[in-house]
Amino acid sequence: MTRPRRTFAATASAALALTLVACSAGSTSNDEPGNDSKDSGGDALSVGLVAVPASLDFTTTDGAAIPQALLNNVYDGLVKLGQDGDVQPDLATSWRVSDDRKTYTFDLVDNATFSNGKKFTADDAVFSIDRVKSDWTVSLKAAMDVVQEAKAVSPTQLQVTLKQPSNDWLYRMTTRIGAMFSTTGVDKLATEPVGTGPYTLMEFNRGDSIVLARSAGYWGEKPFFKAVTLKYFKDATALNNALLTSTIDVIGTVQAPESLAQLSEDDRFQVIEGVTNGEVVLSFNNSKAPFTDKRVRQAVRNAIDHEALVDTCWAGRGTLIGSMVPPTDPWYEDLTELYPYDPDKAKALLAEADKSALTVRLRLPSLPYAQSCGQVVKSQLAEVGINAKIDTLEFPAQWLQEVFTNLDYDMSIVAHVEPHDLSAVFGNPDYYTQYDNPQMQKLLAAADTGTEQEQTDNLKEAARLLSEDAAADWLFLLPNLIVAEKGITGLPKNAIAESFDLSRLARS
Repeated sequence: MTRPRRTFAATASAALALTLVACSAGSTSNDEPGNDSKDSGGDALSVGLVAVPASLDFTTTDGAAIPQALLNNVYDGLVKLGQDGDVQPDLATSWRVSDDRKTYTFDLVDNATFSNGKKFTADDAVFSIDRVKSDWTVSLKAAMDVVQEAKAVSPTQLQVTLKQPSNDWLYRMTTRIGAMFSTTGVDKLATEPVGTGPYTLMEFNRGDSIVLARSAGYWGEKPFFKAVTLKYFKDATALNNALLTSTIDVIGTVQAPESLAQLSEDDRFQVIEGVTNGEVVLSFNNSKAPFTDKRVRQAVRNAIDHEALVDTCWAGRGTLIGSMVPPTDPWYEDLTELYPYDPDKAKALLAEADKSALTVRLRLPSLPYAQSCGQVVKSQLAEVGINAKIDTLEFPAQWLQEVFTNLDYDMSIVAHVEPHDLSAVFGNPDYYTQYDNPQMQKLLAAADTGTEQEQTDNLKEAARLLSEDAAADWLFLLPNLIVAEKGITGLPKNAIAESFDLSRLARS
């Protein structure tokens, strides 16, 4: 199957997050399935993934793999994201917004219980929202700064007042920062998560798997599977072999798109193709030479043949976007033509910047797409006189420490899979991209506080500014590619949320 050129088509798998530092913990409320979910027949499901969580605590550990496993599975939020990107009720059955757009009043379910046995009330919601501001340490916590006050009106009614109107805040509540925690269940989040979700943690096996058990006391619709195992593999070949040998039932994120032909021709399997918001970013360290020079950043962008890159490193599957906005967002604009492949122009820009012979460090996480695409980037940059010295960092721990925290890099490649992440990645000067542009920050602020149309207009302008300024290069948008045994239903066509919602899955 050929990749559509610069079109909104088969797009991206969001299972690119991180790797596991694990241990074991028993669940507190479940239907007591057997430990080996694959051997439990129709009551169990096994999903294969490559990138695993660094811990089970997404309040102190960055990366997308933890909410992918736990959000909407172990943890519920007040609201959640639908397949089309709409905000839907979850623990909040409904909500009202004041005329000045600053006060949200949520009506809550009255029958939800945490896995530690404590009843969920508005006091837990207040605790969860306040705790993001006081105790969370990850960069995404900043999305809660707009909250002035959260208070419990009654056990089943919550009122949240913002400092100013925010188009973004309710949407952010569908992500990890909106997860609801028990006031008595946050002591061991790294190994013993306590939530109100349809599943509870049964096992957390270091570097190998997470086993989730169906919660006997779940307040909502009971999931089909008694147990779901998330099984982690070191590489794409092992992942594919696990499906072919019936060790797993589902490949949650295809890591070798060239293998799809073999898998799709096997009548035991079905292939799900859809979209994600996972931008594969060739990031620059904007705070240090040579990337403080816009001409060098522009040269790199002109040196990359994006169509050839996707064809070579991701089997032609992916969408070219040109900036930090996927086609599923209302403010998307195809900006790929701003920096067409032009090696002669790249050389001229480098000569103008007196950087005709340039050596940079390209520090790559140990993830399949980064490793594969990194080699293509290195080769294409060499054609214009840039020597990209590659070294591989174990992902997530080493990459997070060296690149994300220590800023010890010139370039890197990583997929940013969080929804609506332009402001998080390029609006915060302290983020690892180190992009500090007052005009960008002004546009983002105006987008958040303005009308819906003003939000779209300002974010479209911000995306264009970002691209024109060559703050990074956007290699492509990953496609959502899932392969599963036939008969497995409820698989997400689009991976545009942070979670892999296991409660929707069933076997026909």
